[in-house]
Amino acid sequence: MVRDRRFTRRTNAFSKKVANNAHAVAIYFTYYSFVRIHETLRVTPAMAAGVTDKLWEVSDIVSMLERWENNHNK
Repeated sequence: MVRDRRFTRRTNAFSKKVANNAHAVAIYFTYYSFVRIHETLRVTPAMAAGVTDKLWEVSDIVSMLERWENNHNK
């Protein structure tokens, strides 16, 4: 179950634009896969799949997004 209130119209965070919703979902799944430790796996899904060997922090996602933005806005 996705725990993001963007999917319910009753909140202020509801995405009216498809692009904003897509970006929010991408950030959520990046957080879910790289930052959040899974209860039964006891590691993140990305670590269990062998994609990364370190536990990411939210600041890692922010710096990744900033680097991406700087490279695509030139």
